[in-house]
Amino acid sequence: MEEELAWETHGLLPLERQLHEASRWNQVERMKELFEKRVNIRARNHVGRVALHWAAGAGHEQAVRLLLERGAAVDDVDSFGMNSLLLSAWFGHLQIVQILVNAGAKVHCESKDGLTLLHCAAQKGHVPVLAFVMEDLEDVALDHADKLGRTAFHRAAEHGQLDALDFLVGSGCDHSVKDKGGNTALHLAASQGHVDVLQRLVDIGLDLEEQNTEGLTALHAAAEGIHADCVMLLLGAGSNVNALTQKRLSCLHYAALGGSEDLSRALIKAGGCTNVADKQGTTPMHLAVKHNFPGLVQLLIDGHSDLDAVDIRRQTPLHLAAEHAWQDVADMLLIAGADLSLRDKQGKTALAVAARSNHVSLVDMIIKADRFYRWEKGWQRRL
Repeated sequence: MEEELAWETHGLLPLERQLHEASRWNQVERMKELFEKRVNIRARNHVGRVALHWAAGAGHEQAVRLLLERGAAVDDVDSFGMNSLLLSAWFGHLQIVQILVNAGAKVHCESKDGLTLLHCAAQKGHVPVLAFVMEDLEDVALDHADKLGRTAFHRAAEHGQLDALDFLVGSGCDHSVKDKGGNTALHLAASQGHVDVLQRLVDIGLDLEEQNTEGLTALHAAAEGIHADCVMLLLGAGSNVNALTQKRLSCLHYAALGGSEDLSRALIKAGGCTNVADKQGTTPMHLAVKHNFPGLVQLLIDGHSDLDAVDIRRQTPLHLAAEHAWQDVADMLLIAGADLSLRDKQGKTALAVAARSNHVSLVDMIIKADRFYRWEKGWQRRL
């Protein structure tokens, strides 16, 4: 759903198309002319929208009243299950919401995604609409969940609507409820980078270590989204920097996947372990090398990451650099003292991997490094 309904007139006859357009722009006199020509007031375009949808979504009181007077069905839904009442709530047109309710609109309606009036208003941050729904309508379920298991509170958090969030909290909503993915509002705000909302949720007291169905905490969600400000906020609030998901991914893994040096630096400084391996044996260093993030590789080296950690294929970071011909990264690993003798599951050293892939310059680099290591060891023996 966009800020304005996408203008679609496919599937309409000429007069019907004109009625839709006149309703969209509040051209009341033109609408009256079309009614004199017996235009079909309930004509639908190819996505099921009728003239009342356009008028309500645009907030045109005159057009809405005229359409209702001429017999427009107040509860007609489009192919997404959105009716005029839901559309007016989505776009924040309180007066239209009130007109439609007074005209007999079903106030407990839902879209095909399970969105109610509260969901629509909360997601878009329309507090006056939220207040009307809660204070003037009867039997409104504050914590009703949509098809994703998300309440209006979830939707406000996910979309960064702080005022709507505060209103829902003041109305007594359930703070700890989880969606079908096991996400709390804290997860959703962190994943989208809404730092102001995240701070409010932390202040409210949501559990920082609550995990979703994949084992992610809010800190994981913030790190995965590369939202450094949210990561710093959560770390400052006491989130466990070394918490692991079900796949044994740490926050540093997510930072490495995204190539974020700033985020990785913050996590390492907070005590994030650089040597934790996931279920595939992959460390953050493996990820940084695989995706060719030289700055991050150097940061992990400085943070005492294990240069010779092996993944499920028995590959070290140097094997990966050789496989992908990442010369800058390989150079860093060689200077830091990566072990050249280690073999992968196929029995190949990093040199053999580079040779097999015909990475000539990389082969030369590894051979020279090997010679230097041997010379250095010999010199140390003589000393």
